[in-house]
Amino acid sequence: MDQFLTFGIVGLSTAAIYAVIGSGLVLTYTTTGVFNFAHGAAGMLSAFMYWQLTVGWGWPVPVALVVVLLVLAPGFGLLVERFILRPVQALGEAERLVMTVALLSGLIAAARWIWDPNVARPLPMFFAARKPIHLGPAVITWHQAITMAVAVAVAIGLRILLYRTRAGAEMRAAVDDRALVGLTGADPVRAGRVSWILGTQLAAIGGILIAPTINLDAAQLSLLIVSAYTAAVFGRLRSLPLTFLGAVVVGCMESYLTGYLPQNEYLPGLRLAAPALLLFLALLVFPHRRLRGRERRLARVPVPTARGTLVFAAVVVAFGAVLASLLGEADLITYGAIFSLGVVALSYVPLAGYAGQVSLCQLSMAGIGAVVWGHLGAHGQLWALGAAILVSAAAGALVALPALRLSGVYLALGTAAFAVILDRWIFTIPAFHVFGLRIALFDQGSVDVSGPHLFGLRLDSGRELMVFAAVCLALASIGVAALRRSRFGRRLIALRDSEAAYATLGGNLLVAKVAVFALASGIAGLGGALYGMQQHTVTADQFSLIAGLPIFLVAVIGGLGAVGNGLFAGTAFVGPTNALIAIAPGTANLVALLPGLAGVGLGHNPDGIVSRFRRQWEPLARDRIALPALLCALALAWALRFTDVINDWTYYGGSLVLAMALRAWASARQAEPGEPEIPVEWWGLRRDWRPEDEEVLARGVAAG
Repeated sequence: MDQFLTFGIVGLSTAAIYAVIGSGLVLTYTTTGVFNFAHGAAGMLSAFMYWQLTVGWGWPVPVALVVVLLVLAPGFGLLVERFILRPVQALGEAERLVMTVALLSGLIAAARWIWDPNVARPLPMFFAARKPIHLGPAVITWHQAITMAVAVAVAIGLRILLYRTRAGAEMRAAVDDRALVGLTGADPVRAGRVSWILGTQLAAIGGILIAPTINLDAAQLSLLIVSAYTAAVFGRLRSLPLTFLGAVVVGCMESYLTGYLPQNEYLPGLRLAAPALLLFLALLVFPHRRLRGRERRLARVPVPTARGTLVFAAVVVAFGAVLASLLGEADLITYGAIFSLGVVALSYVPLAGYAGQVSLCQLSMAGIGAVVWGHLGAHGQLWALGAAILVSAAAGALVALPALRLSGVYLALGTAAFAVILDRWIFTIPAFHVFGLRIALFDQGSVDVSGPHLFGLRLDSGRELMVFAAVCLALASIGVAALRRSRFGRRLIALRDSEAAYATLGGNLLVAKVAVFALASGIAGLGGALYGMQQHTVTADQFSLIAGLPIFLVAVIGGLGAVGNGLFAGTAFVGPTNALIAIAPGTANLVALLPGLAGVGLGHNPDGIVSRFRRQWEPLARDRIALPALLCALALAWALRFTDVINDWTYYGGSLVLAMALRAWASARQAEPGEPEIPVEWWGLRRDWRPEDEEVLARGVAAG
């Protein structure tokens, strides 16, 4: 009984921290309509700042608390609200969600840059030297008592603020109709500003309280927010009392699992994954009302032509062949990931770009594909590649089943929870047998991955695997483009625009979602298998949720509706970053920060930049003089580089300068006076009817 009470006290103190963090999350969402995925990262950053002031610089604890909670945390909240989220307030829910994911990725990278993750940073508890408090057989430390007292004070204070003050009424009303709130004389901008300040302060309090009990690690502290997510979902993102109840459930569950979980080699990861598993179950069981502040920003998804798709596929293969012929063996391993991770990024196009389903576990699906190929394709059997795709697709279909009743923030939370479950538990399980069949994943270590047999040849060198990955990316791009032109592709677009309208008109939501999740996961599994071949050895950490966030952000920046996004995302994520590190090794931390910074800049170009690239380079592709001249010059430059007449910098730099010059010349040659805009009712009369006009009209009618 004494042990039970002891674990109960520990669980309640942990629950108090989750309650404080979760209440800040609910406060921000309830009052601004923005679900802040970076909420835990803000608490993490505050904990590091508190350590720096107290332990690093020797400041008194009271002074450090005042500086962090009353100066630094509010200042950070103001900066986020003013320069990051206010510019995208008018955009859709998905864009705002991506902004907070970008902020999460950026803050983790920034913390690792500032504070070396290889250095231990213990943080003492409050009043650690004082004798604990004895309540019968239970023993409560002063840190635990302070934590629970703070949680009670936060609960009372938030209740009074939101329901007993004019400022609270303004904050709750601003999310429903900012314009109407302004007409009443209130200031919705001020309400949002206050919400972000208070939310960041609550995250800071939670981060400081929990930091002494765990390792001061950027990723680990940021992912503690998963437990706060669970508490917030218990409160359905709007009820503070239910959020506190959910925090108690999560905190006590973690504590009692620590004390009473059987000693078994298959179960240690279950305790770490328990909050994510509970979050996943809560999303399935609890009813969810319409998301507050949810807007849908309809955007046209381009329809790639068959000719353009084939030309693009040929460019992908040619690009892979050129790189394979010029790079050394070490660089082939590094830059070969352009095409394999490009396949993983391409999986976002049918899933998020066409069907509008946000998933944060695509890299986890790639990990499944890598593991299946590593075990079944150990001798290069090509059928094992199909098995990797099918098993990954089956895992995606499993995720899709709960997705039938989830959307937007809830779907993102569900897929993030699934990724965390894989990271912390499933991928750590040792080999086991089912009906006599041995099932092995990462087997608590690494998995050796070899290349495939193709037409009697064993592809095992870096050059061969790079070309093979480029061919796979080209074929996958052709398939995704064909999907967009197909009837099922049009159905996915309709599903994205309005699930209710899609179901009303006879569409089967379950079939559509399961199919698109399975398809996207199969593509990601193919990318994971290719990535494993090029790396030769893979570990579970390479496919974690945190590792997948930068790839997701780069894919979003490129434009989720563009088929060329696979090549763009792979090139942008792998190429410039590794090249910059090779030139200046000291920039590794800056490079890790770039995807987050780029994602934060999404508000200036929410449609992505692949479509902009396509428009800019289209004149060159149509010019019958400039394009052949460019191809001949590139072939000559390649021959000179291959024979070592010129070096790498001359080849790549000269090719880029020549291409840009010919593009500008082709644009100038084809420049014509812009035709006046013709109203839609005169299409087909004052100008010729265009193939894309039918879809534009249909989407306009549906939106109306």
